[in-house]
Amino acid sequence: MKGKYHIVVQNNKLRYELEIKRNITIIRGDSATGKTTLIGLLESAASLGEDSGIEVVCERPVRTLSGNDWNLLLPNLHGQILFLDEENRFMKTREFAAAVRASDNYFVIITREDLPNLPYSVDEIYGIHTSGKYHDMKRTYNEMYRIYSTEKLSGRQRPDEVIVEDTNSGYEFFSEICSGSEIRCASAGGKSNLKAVLSEAQEENTLVIADGAAIGAEMNELYQLMLYKPSLKCYLPESFEWLILKSGIIDGKEVRDILNHPEEYIESQEYFSWERFFTAMLVDYTKDSYLKYSKSRLNKAYLHGRVKEAVLKTMEGIDFSGAETEK
Repeated sequence: MKGKYHIVVQNNKLRYELEIKRNITIIRGDSATGKTTLIGLLESAASLGEDSGIEVVCERPVRTLSGNDWNLLLPNLHGQILFLDEENRFMKTREFAAAVRASDNYFVIITREDLPNLPYSVDEIYGIHTSGKYHDMKRTYNEMYRIYSTEKLSGRQRPDEVIVEDTNSGYEFFSEICSGSEIRCASAGGKSNLKAVLSEAQEENTLVIADGAAIGAEMNELYQLMLYKPSLKCYLPESFEWLILKSGIIDGKEVRDILNHPEEYIESQEYFSWERFFTAMLVDYTKDSYLKYSKSRLNKAYLHGRVKEAVLKTMEGIDFSGAETEK
């Protein structure tokens, strides 16, 4: 399943509206924010149909998934948008994560907890905003808003220290960039280690560079650290591979079209997260060129001249001045 979908769930008093474009969307929020009500409306619409007085508008079938038999139901559901409430404890299991990976459905998960087994995007974590008052026959209008904004989290100054999420090509690139300056660079050795590594960060101005496409489960802890230490900044592109593609060094209308509307090209059943799609895309587009890409080991061509400068220029607001530049 791929594409962007607009969903409206409403009756004569309530209206929920959201737009989703990835296989996993998270809705967070405290009690009394309308999350449970949304699930209740969907369940009533499914069980009572038109008699429920509830209208569900979407190009795709929308339903809830719950109960102890979820694993029996899911293999028979295809091309649907499935809503899950936090009362379903199976959502935190590896079995559920494996089922999502193999599924061609989209999942909208309502939960206050982090789900480390699922690679969801920082850009697809939402809260519910309510406007208007609930009285008489007036509707309460509910729309979704992003809890975290990658633009607001972007660094706006020169860091003293850079922490890169992984140990692969991305780390090799930024380690080399920082080596010619006084910027310290280290790898966290995986997104699950970020909190521990950042807690021991040596410099005042620390920049985290991580794959925004799959770091959603770790974002709450990162955000809390940033509130405690305002000098900590996060730069969260979709992935390092996306950054290279976005730089323009691989030209072509098809590349631009994909980057502008990735949801129209990324099949959720094939790619568990968008990071994996962009890696496969970069590998494919460079396989017969001097820019041949490997995630496990960086091609030195990415460290030279215009290629390196193009990637760094894409990282707006982050100053790597002092790093040696080969012309």
